[in-house]
Amino acid sequence: MDELINIIKSISDKTRLRILHLLIKSGRELCICEIMDSLQLPQPNISNHIRELKMAGLVKEQRNGRFILYSVDKLQDRFMENIKEAVNSAPEKYFIEDDKRLRKRLSLRINGKIVIGVRKG
Repeated sequence: MDELINIIKSISDKTRLRILHLLIKSGRELCICEIMDSLQLPQPNISNHIRELKMAGLVKEQRNGRFILYSVDKLQDRFMENIKEAVNSAPEKYFIEDDKRLRKRLSLRINGKIVIGVRKG
């Protein structure tokens, strides 16, 4: 039962919900720099929230060269699939600006590869 409570708690935070939404809607792996730019939040903040999502089993990471990429973990059971579906079906009005910034940030990729890390200023 505690595991279920932890999963629900992990998405009850606004920033974690926004991160999960970006990962689900983009349908691809994102680096922390892309998430930072999309949410306009500092790296330590994003890292802490991603750690919570990983501990809940919602997000996984994979190293690709100098970048660590995050994506929605393969959800093994119906409960986790329902969580993903609930986030995916949330009203878009809450995520419009995040999605717009993510599209702009993803346009900086070359041939689908991340070439720009954290941008200064």
